[in-house]
Amino acid sequence: MNTDLLLAPVHSFLHCRTPQAWIDEASKPENLPLLLTDHLVCELKAAQTAMWLIRKYVADKESGETLLTWLKPWEQFVHSETVSLEFLQQHKGLSKAIISRTDVEYGDLLVDKMVLLIKEELHHFWQVMEIMQARNIAYMKITASRYAKGLLREVATYEPLTLVDKLICGAYIEARSCERFASLAPYLDDELAAFYVSLLRSEARHYQDYLALAVQIAPSDIALRVRKIGETEAKLITEPDNELRFHSGVPAW
Repeated sequence: MNTDLLLAPVHSFLHCRTPQAWIDEASKPENLPLLLTDHLVCELKAAQTAMWLIRKYVADKESGETLLTWLKPWEQFVHSETVSLEFLQQHKGLSKAIISRTDVEYGDLLVDKMVLLIKEELHHFWQVMEIMQARNIAYMKITASRYAKGLLREVATYEPLTLVDKLICGAYIEARSCERFASLAPYLDDELAAFYVSLLRSEARHYQDYLALAVQIAPSDIALRVRKIGETEAKLITEPDNELRFHSGVPAW
């Protein structure tokens, strides 16, 4: 994989690189359990976001209920810390048989992109959990970072711009994840480094899919919205942060 070629559009899209101070803190061995745990939860949140977009905007009622059933075991796990992990293989049986409403022009495209994203994010969840188990890292509930909430404050309150802005936010989250995997990998052990590099291609595609959907759905040019949300994203990454999370800012301690 030519990572430089893959990362070039990601770096161009983002308004800043990950600060070295975050990399230094995140790569400390004692912070690995926290980082992997937050990574695990982030994969589920990404799947939840994609599911919400499908259910909110394009799915018929039956398909919406199917999506809820798909994700329920994962959600129960992260909220209850249940011991059983049998559900982790279920992502392999997910189907694209989600029916979009006929009155939504972009419905089929959004379904195709988001169902694939859900499958991939749940597979990544399973991979992170395998790594945690192999290293005897128990899952524990942790608080969410300020990152996603900070981005969502920029979202317009009226349609179709609400959807467009949410898609732009999704693009930035996926792009940042890709950039962080690449930034952190050289500072990790060989197994983790190889795993994070293996995620780059899908994360880069996810950001591009989100952005392409935003362009197609928007009633006008989105350049100003992309820049505005990008500026907010960069502030969240470069300003002091009191918590270490996968998408947190510069450590303030």
